Amino acid sequence: MFIQRMSIAERRATKIVLFSGLFLFSLIFVRPLHDEWSQAETRAWLYTSQALGIRDPEDLYILVWTTIELIVTVLAYVVIMKLWRCYRRKCPDKT
Repeated sequence: MFIQRMSIAERRATKIVLFSGLFLFSLIFVRPLHDEWSQAETRAWLYTSQALGIRDPEDLYILVWTTIELIVTVLAYVVIMKLWRCYRRKCPDKT
């Protein structure tokens, strides 16, 4: 009786909040081990950014890490949704 059926809008809002929370977690916990680049890393980022036509290698760095964090968020969201569906199939409401 505790779990009531949610409306479609409530379900969508819950999923948006879950995804946003997971993205914030990934921003906090998915990071490179260090913030400073070695000379080899600096050359690599500079060469790659110039090859892609990006003036500042920091812009490329931010884009790459945001993409990685977004991928981690999507994977975590998919796993949570599959686990939730599996749980709901095994434990239906007792109403």
